[in-house]
Amino acid sequence: MFYKQPQALNAEAHAGLGIKKIDQPFAFLREAHAVPITVTEFGMAAGSYPIIFVGDDRTPVAVMGVRQGQNLFVTDEGMVADEYYVPAFVRRYPFVFASDEKSDRLVLCVDREAPMVTNQPEIPFFENGQPSKFTNDAIEFCKEFERQRQATGEFVKLIRNADLFEQKTISFQPRDAEGNPSGDPQKIADYWAISEEKLNALPQDKYLELRNNGAIGAIYAHLLGLLNWQTVIQRALRAQPAAAPADA
Repeated sequence: MFYKQPQALNAEAHAGLGIKKIDQPFAFLREAHAVPITVTEFGMAAGSYPIIFVGDDRTPVAVMGVRQGQNLFVTDEGMVADEYYVPAFVRRYPFVFASDEKSDRLVLCVDREAPMVTNQPEIPFFENGQPSKFTNDAIEFCKEFERQRQATGEFVKLIRNADLFEQKTISFQPRDAEGNPSGDPQKIADYWAISEEKLNALPQDKYLELRNNGAIGAIYAHLLGLLNWQTVIQRALRAQPAAAPADA
């Protein structure tokens, strides 16, 4: 999504590289209208964005815009306002794990084209040929993200097995300068959500299975997050009131 030139990080190729402070640290997020999140983030993300499930894998994402290529929560200064949650998927950038097919393990990579990666670093990737504390912290962060990604897959499997997913569509009504309806309703997205009706109709043993697996809190966080659709739509209307959104 953000990565233009990911390279496996190693002391030989990247000995002089590191990170510098940049004026617009989240500028790379401007073109991402939906960002993957892990199940442990649902509670924090639900206070800021709609949480929906997309694709055949039912990947959970935080919706940050209604148009492809437009994030409504990144300011002109390349920041995300303090009151909005920044997903771990974003915070790990410019690092990412990639699979090494030869050794069947994960390798830490860095986006060589990331604006904060430089050969005149304030914080180096390596010191005396060894990973710096900063790099080791990045490795641990990416390891934890991978663990949470796997836990998210297990959560989605639980929801599938309980047959709780339902397809939904979100639309909005364009309005003129006086606030009157203008034209036909515009569809923003088709997506998957957890059905509260199906949840309430579950047999007790199925509900207890979800509870015992720690899924209930995440389910209700997701349902709460869906209330943020109106917030996103209003931000879109303020940003480009005359334009109709494309499908998410």
